Amino acid sequence: MTAAQRFARHALEPRFADLPNAAVERAKVFLLDGLGVGIAGSSVDGGEGLLRVASGWGNRVVPVWGRSARLSAPAAAFLNAWQTHNQEFDCLHEGAVVHAMATVLPVSLAAAELRGGSSGAELIAAIAVGADIAAGLGLASQSAFRFFRPGTAGGFGSVAAAGRILGLDRSTLEAAFAWQLAQVSGTMQAHTEGSPILPVQLAFNARAALQSCELATLGFAPAREIFEGAYGYLALFEGAHDLVPILDSLGRTWRIAEFSHKPFPAGRATHGGIEGVMALRAQHRFAAGDVECVEIDAPPLIVRLVGRPLVSPVEPSYARLCLQYAVAKVLQKGSLDLADFRGQALADPETHALAARVTTRDDGNRDPNALSPQRVTVHLKNGTALSWRCETMLANPARPLTREQHLAKFRRCLDFAAVPLAPGSGERLIQAVDRLEELDDVRDLSRLASAVS
Repeated sequence: MTAAQRFARHALEPRFADLPNAAVERAKVFLLDGLGVGIAGSSVDGGEGLLRVASGWGNRVVPVWGRSARLSAPAAAFLNAWQTHNQEFDCLHEGAVVHAMATVLPVSLAAAELRGGSSGAELIAAIAVGADIAAGLGLASQSAFRFFRPGTAGGFGSVAAAGRILGLDRSTLEAAFAWQLAQVSGTMQAHTEGSPILPVQLAFNARAALQSCELATLGFAPAREIFEGAYGYLALFEGAHDLVPILDSLGRTWRIAEFSHKPFPAGRATHGGIEGVMALRAQHRFAAGDVECVEIDAPPLIVRLVGRPLVSPVEPSYARLCLQYAVAKVLQKGSLDLADFRGQALADPETHALAARVTTRDDGNRDPNALSPQRVTVHLKNGTALSWRCETMLANPARPLTREQHLAKFRRCLDFAAVPLAPGSGERLIQAVDRLEELDDVRDLSRLASAVS
């Protein structure tokens, strides 16, 4: 049996009742989180241009989160996926380094619109199997990033989720995976340069997922070894890999329960440094002017992803992936907020001066995908050295956010909607997700998350 056949079987066979409570609860948490982050992303620069282009992609039937617009299903999946990842505030699987919900959630809700509705229980199951496949492909990799895995792997997870909601049979879903391989895209060059095109790469794969499901119904003979073949996804996009343990875990390990929140609106690789400075600042009550320098010792992936120098002028997309910038803001304020990556906050001279005192160093960790451990050392001008060590980052499943922290993040995100939602929509979304398995039609979620009438 090929990997595509096993993935298709896993996507379609489990019932909602087969999901463990942990998977159900975490799917609900990250669904609400994803909607909130996607709503906030509606007001990020560049969105109006993308909306204008996407508006020409077919009949407008699916709501766009945080806006008063409707788009075709592929176009809405595209824009909602971009909005979910464009602030680096969406959840991820740390071991896989995959932001699966940024693609799986927009695609699943767009598929529900195409289907004419779907139950909340079915949406939870679709999210769970989609997260399994997206994260599983990341976990199978034994190589450093070459392509932008949140987009590439996320697209395949989205095919699985959408195929389930759309009612594809197993052979058609296998064909949809083949169509997705023909469309999969996104390199690490945009990440390396801090380009705002980076989150658009997730959007391309999200749009492709819906198109792959539609194209699969045409009856073309599909490629078979989509994932494991000599020119299949893993060999071309990841390099060294081992998919066998992932396939063997299907139906036993539900990856959605392993996802981590994003407590700070910046790349996950910045979060150890952010938390360390916050913790030391709260404990020792020093001010930004007391700091001589900050040293962060971390695995090579941290240095590679966010160890870049702060430049001037700096674009928001670059700043979100710059540990120097994030730490400098925390030294100033004791916290990090969505507003810190907008407007004049980006050009603040004190931030740039403080950032120059922050150094990130490779600790020699041999795991190319490791995010921890990390050590933060703050050297004060009086000669004192303050140290903090992180084995597990905040909002990892081992250190989850409280419900209050989770909801505070969601409510803060609503403040950044491009078009204000109807009064009470946020609280109704919270209530709807809390009882999601009882919801008859998840299209109500898209309505509440948008400003459509």
